[in-house]
Amino acid sequence: MNSDGSEGNSISVRTSDIGLISKQEIPLTLAHINAVGTAVPDHEVHQAFIDWAESRIEDRRMRAVFKRMADRSGIRRRWSVLPHAPGGGTPVEPGGFYHGAPPTTGDRMKVYAEAAPRLALQAARSLNEQVSLEGVTHLVVASCTGFVAPGIDQIIAAELGLAANVERTLVGFMGCYAAISALRLAHHLVRSEPEARVLVVTVELSTLHLQDDQSIEPLLAMLQFGDGATASLVTAEADGLAIFRPFAANLPDSSRLIRWEIGDQGFVMHLSGEVPGRISEALADPLVRDAMFGDTPIGEIDSWAVHAGGRSILDAVEHSLELPQGALAESRGVLERNGNMSSSTLPFVLAELLAKPSERRGVALAFGPGLAAEGFHFRQSL
Repeated sequence: MNSDGSEGNSISVRTSDIGLISKQEIPLTLAHINAVGTAVPDHEVHQAFIDWAESRIEDRRMRAVFKRMADRSGIRRRWSVLPHAPGGGTPVEPGGFYHGAPPTTGDRMKVYAEAAPRLALQAARSLNEQVSLEGVTHLVVASCTGFVAPGIDQIIAAELGLAANVERTLVGFMGCYAAISALRLAHHLVRSEPEARVLVVTVELSTLHLQDDQSIEPLLAMLQFGDGATASLVTAEADGLAIFRPFAANLPDSSRLIRWEIGDQGFVMHLSGEVPGRISEALADPLVRDAMFGDTPIGEIDSWAVHAGGRSILDAVEHSLELPQGALAESRGVLERNGNMSSSTLPFVLAELLAKPSERRGVALAFGPGLAAEGFHFRQSL
């Protein structure tokens, strides 16, 4: 018997929670995130970027503002798949990927085609150290920082030796909340096929898209992002974090705040400084809160896996929901050690929670282009 009164790997869920009219209770198979493997490259680039960006800001006052924002970012390290320049230098130094004329989108996609599957496989190996990957029936891959065909889902499946009939789905260009979409799909697959073993992979190489810009807002946006990959196993086995009550909410009049456009010299991120304030407004909206939490009091939620999109975003969530100090410690720790890894960030936070097993009721929450908020509830029983 679980702490919520359910038995085994099923939970008694009111049909009103899944969008049906009837109030009778029905048993549903629960999907569980059994384990999460993570990976980052071995090239640390955060301070190198700060030095490069400061050198490009001519106005002394704006340069001081950038330095102050960098110091307050909550980020200490970010990682890149790009190789060192000759002699151990950074990608912006002579011989580095970004030295001289900006690389074309084609140049960047050639790196993605090789480096994205390699980093994803590193995360899969980390996962395989925790759980067996035998018998995987479905592969869901999320990525928004590159394109290649055959897709990285096919490359990963082949390299892992997955069965030729494994069902593959590629979740592309959804941005930071794509991990929620991928895990939600795994949740639905397991509920419809209880024997399914779903491998969910996220891989993002944001450092492939450095832009030749001197304006402070785009430089501050680029300051946030690093490379990372994750691999999660989702099954009906009652081990790990049980997923239930997924939700989604588009925030009106906000589509211009986060944009991700394909240019001739990489993908161009537009990240407005208005995003934290817009998130605060949304989280204060009773309709948005109802979509996210329903009749569950926020005070009964004791664990939070919030996408670490930046310190100001985490602050906005914490203050708007009146969370206790330390409630977002795992998210802040991921941000400090890795920066914003787009869709890979949220699974890094889930991995932190799984490393500290506890009786918990939690919510996973991420924001991205739209501006949209997506998430799900989770429960862990010991």
